[in-house]
Amino acid sequence: MFGFGKSKAIRDIAPGVLHDMVLDKRAVVVDVREPGEYAAGHIPGAINLPLSRFDPSQLPDAKGRTIVLNCAGGVRSAKALKMCPDEVADAHLQGGMGAWNRAGLPIER
Repeated sequence: MFGFGKSKAIRDIAPGVLHDMVLDKRAVVVDVREPGEYAAGHIPGAINLPLSRFDPSQLPDAKGRTIVLNCAGGVRSAKALKMCPDEVADAHLQGGMGAWNRAGLPIER
């Protein structure tokens, strides 16, 4: 209405789909939770870049893979995605680690 531009489109990825992407090495998972949350359990191979000091320039080179952000429930990862250029990251784990855990998928400590 006021011409401030469009909101960035955020692509939700379901836990099972992300699990398959990780196994097939088609995704790089970036966990934006705080270090203590990350240490308590995270998606295997995930990189921790907490939202409290998130800088999109610190995202790894995905080398053709999809960068998928995740957090506890999906709110922080959506905020982090809005900070990222579209060509860098456009997806996050739908429902966050809560959904991942409910799906019974593996975690790393």
